[in-house]
Amino acid sequence: MASRAHPKQGEIWWVNLDPTVGQEINKQRPCLVVSPDDMNAHLGTVIAAPITSTLRAWPTRVAVKFNRKESSVALDQIRAVDRSRLIRRAATVDAEPALDVLREMFAKA
Repeated sequence: MASRAHPKQGEIWWVNLDPTVGQEINKQRPCLVVSPDDMNAHLGTVIAAPITSTLRAWPTRVAVKFNRKESSVALDQIRAVDRSRLIRRAATVDAEPALDVLREMFAKA
């Protein structure tokens, strides 16, 4: 069962993001796990950023290749999701570029 899995930072998981409200990215889609492994192992939630095939030249969007297609990690849409929303692991990528952008985003806060 996926909800019992311990996702790791840098893994891409298919996640059911519905229901959503307003401008939140919705539906079942791949998401990059950005929360640290020790957090993922002990909490019932993970912090994930949705991946979209809609490419935008925004500083909060980080390019990633997923399923042989150019996509972007939507760091402006990060959210905590319950592990029960995780459907299956899809891939592992180098998360450092996305994590660097997150560090910069929150350093300015």
